[in-house]
Amino acid sequence: MANEKQENTNARMLRLKAEKLLEEKKKSSRNSLVASDDLKLLHELQVHKIELEMQFEELQQAYEALETALKKYTMLYDLAPMGYLTLDKEGMITELNYTAADMLGEKRICLINSNFRFFIPEDSLPEFNNFFNKIFSDHEKESCKLILLNNNDHKREVYMEGIVTGEEEQCLLSVVDISGFNGK
Repeated sequence: MANEKQENTNARMLRLKAEKLLEEKKKSSRNSLVASDDLKLLHELQVHKIELEMQFEELQQAYEALETALKKYTMLYDLAPMGYLTLDKEGMITELNYTAADMLGEKRICLINSNFRFFIPEDSLPEFNNFFNKIFSDHEKESCKLILLNNNDHKREVYMEGIVTGEEEQCLLSVVDISGFNGK
């Protein structure tokens, strides 16, 4: 019986040791699985970080290209040798370049929301109104020559071309001073 008891104890001890070893193996394999999952997650995060850096670089390049285009547009529009204006259906100035402001004898900011007809002498107003109405009715480029007044009552002969653009139905108007032009 003592022998049987000792075998029972040994078997029991052996069983406990086996369970303990199994538990340690599970912990070890869990740790390696967790470590493996962590490595996969770390890899994904690193790849995502590089993707974001590449997208940021592309955005930087696009921004620089946009800045360059804006500078070119500003030079072309604002500093053009002819006047450019945008008028709404009522003839109110919504935009204009520096040359147009100079022709009208006022600072650009002061001319925004002014009626362009204020700069047309009474005797040229019917011709301008016909030109302006035709632009909006035909939706085709129209042109005319007439006299333009500035704020100092200085008259100048100008050649104008206008066209309606977009759904907003605004008139894009170009104005060229031909006062000194003698046809040669």
